[in-house]
Amino acid sequence: MIRLNQVKLAIENLDINTLNKDNHLDILNNNQELNRKIKSIIKTSSFKIHKLVKLSLDARDKKKLQYILTLDIKSSVEKVILSKNINNNNIMSTNDIIYKIPKYIFSDKSITSPVIIGSGPAGYFAGLYLSRMGFKPIIIERGKPVDERIKDVNNFWENNILNSESNVSFGEGGAGTFSDGKLNTGVKDKTGRIRAVIDDFINFGAPFDISYLSKPHIGTDELGNVMKNLRKEIENSGGQVLFNSRFTGFSYITESCLNNSLNDDHTSGNRLSIEYISNIDGQIKHVETNSLILATGHSARDTFKYLNETKINMEPKPFAIGLRIEHPSDLINKAQFGDFNLDKGLPTADYKMTYHASNGRNVYSFCMCPGGYVVNASSDNEQSVVNGMSNHSRDGRNSNSAIVCNVTPDDYINEGFGEYGVLSGVEFQKKFEKAAFKEGKGFIPVQLFSDYKADRASVSLREFKPDIKGKYSLGNLNNCLPAYVNNAIIEAIADYDRKLKGFGDDNVVLSGVETRTSSPVKIPRNEQFMSNLTGIFPCGEGAGYAGGITSAAVDGIKVAEAVAEYLFNLTY
Repeated sequence: MIRLNQVKLAIENLDINTLNKDNHLDILNNNQELNRKIKSIIKTSSFKIHKLVKLSLDARDKKKLQYILTLDIKSSVEKVILSKNINNNNIMSTNDIIYKIPKYIFSDKSITSPVIIGSGPAGYFAGLYLSRMGFKPIIIERGKPVDERIKDVNNFWENNILNSESNVSFGEGGAGTFSDGKLNTGVKDKTGRIRAVIDDFINFGAPFDISYLSKPHIGTDELGNVMKNLRKEIENSGGQVLFNSRFTGFSYITESCLNNSLNDDHTSGNRLSIEYISNIDGQIKHVETNSLILATGHSARDTFKYLNETKINMEPKPFAIGLRIEHPSDLINKAQFGDFNLDKGLPTADYKMTYHASNGRNVYSFCMCPGGYVVNASSDNEQSVVNGMSNHSRDGRNSNSAIVCNVTPDDYINEGFGEYGVLSGVEFQKKFEKAAFKEGKGFIPVQLFSDYKADRASVSLREFKPDIKGKYSLGNLNNCLPAYVNNAIIEAIADYDRKLKGFGDDNVVLSGVETRTSSPVKIPRNEQFMSNLTGIFPCGEGAGYAGGITSAAVDGIKVAEAVAEYLFNLTY
């Protein structure tokens, strides 16, 4: 099979909205202009398109927008084509990389079900692949199933009544359920795990276009059903998901549980007793296991606090904080596509921005949501946090993105949180979330960019109509972040305005604060994916090993493999 890179096709020659799982190859193989392009590249008409690997939009020339395709083709003269293009990186031999699930056969009946804390992408994919390997995992989730969770979130947005156990951060699907559902990742993987994650998402109901778009996304309106369907497979394989069940601790039933080094031998048959409390009746319950996967997500602060009180190794890590910025979608579309518009079948435009500020800080756009909404993502009382989300169609009036600035453990110390050690980053987050809650009078504080620059509270939003899920109040966001972050963001937005016309308009609306870009802690693990405590496997974004849905899901698969290997080799 031959892979063709950089196949360019004018946008008017392909309506991507007509492509679906069943017809896309027929449409591509019958596209005369595409066939002409391929023929001119490989110098033969003896070929058939086998797979659409990737499709991206090249909008650098606003008068000549085009799609760039990566295609796998089959030909009766493949050897000839390849021999004539030995030094051409755009024409190469390729084979499908298919992930193979390890198979294990267990004769030792004393091996117990793996226990997983958290039902986000990391926890669910760890559970999914463990169930496919013959285990019956138990997933403990403090929040509710997605349908019930949606009701709690809507109640919070509409009535400002926060359920601290069921919200934008906690519940089935994790924080990604109320997001844009982005799947693009910088993770490099030659094992086929990323492809396996994408295929699983499609099989569980995600749109087919995530299989080929260079920036795939599922959308919050689709992601909930996808996660429900994923859960059903786990349950149908004998696994369990215990909702409304908050993890409160663990203890070892056998001795010699503590390893002094991450390089120690962990193949000992230690059993753990996992404790959790029912959020419904308050009853404390226990389950025994040989392995515990910590897939808690980045906002489980009480879990971080508990773990810090145990002998598990943890360390503070850098992350980023900032604000959300909103623009009319039409403004971003015009800036990115010129005179072209969505009637041409184009997606709602996105952007990715970076800037190095004069004070040495790095500022960048994060979690950009085309045609989406700013959402109140608070998970603690009297602390305000924002995030962004989009439906799959991305047809909202406004587009938004976080504009965030890097912060480090040194900053946590300088803000006076050094005494908290590992948890100094958590306390750093809390300080500015509390400041935002106060500034917004209990709601999300918002401000015009002109007022933000002038360090004065906004008294109106003029003609701009923000799309915010949750109540908001006018204020001064300078009071919600450190001065070095505010100064760096103001510089960055001015720079972005030179690159994308209208980005720094005075009437642009900001909201705050965005503090949950990634976990403030990391739980080190060894080559067997285990912490310094026997049988405990840190996993996903909360443990510091992922930065989005796909990377978290892939990490879940890796940890599932490690847990299976560990259990298979247990000795008593």
